[in-house]
Amino acid sequence: MEERADEAQGPLEKAMAPLLGDDNVAEEKDIKTKRKIWMETKKLWRIVGPAIFTRVSTYSIFIITQAFAGHLGELELAAISIVNNVIVGFNYGLLLGMATALETLCGQAYGAKKYDKLGVYLQRSWIVLFLCSILLLPVYFFTSPILKFVGQPDDIAELSGTVAVWAIPAHFSFAFFFPINRFLQSQLKNMAQKASMRVKNWQVSDARK
Repeated sequence: MEERADEAQGPLEKAMAPLLGDDNVAEEKDIKTKRKIWMETKKLWRIVGPAIFTRVSTYSIFIITQAFAGHLGELELAAISIVNNVIVGFNYGLLLGMATALETLCGQAYGAKKYDKLGVYLQRSWIVLFLCSILLLPVYFFTSPILKFVGQPDDIAELSGTVAVWAIPAHFSFAFFFPINRFLQSQLKNMAQKASMRVKNWQVSDARK
């Protein structure tokens, strides 16, 4: 008898169910979905926005330099373009790839709450990248012979060698800039990157906060 009563109630409940859903409920679901999307977007851009700003600012150095070189002449533009894209670009990618390992190490230390390791990893990365920068110096000093060997005209090769020597300070700045960038990014301190990496008093106590 109970089974028959349940079977009879089933079609009755289906018949009493409204054909159209409540519009207010649907609107509330849409609002909740949009709110969740907005919150996730804010969290994403909190991390990605400063990182994009930092990368664009870094690459703008080379773009602005080449733009000004175009006003000097075709020879100057060719020389600076070769130095930026070939010499500096090669060393830039090499040092950036080496500094990427620091992001993994600092991320693991920060997640494990071993804050004392963060400064140690940063200092070690500085030392390693600084030594590699010294080993890469011959590329800048012998830019002219290298370009002549690969078939570049003599006038462009000679001027490129002069420009490459002036690019050495930027080369050493990468060895200190990249580790700081990864050090802060692993701790979600992205606003410090957006402020042109003006970090003067980074301490372990700040990381614990």
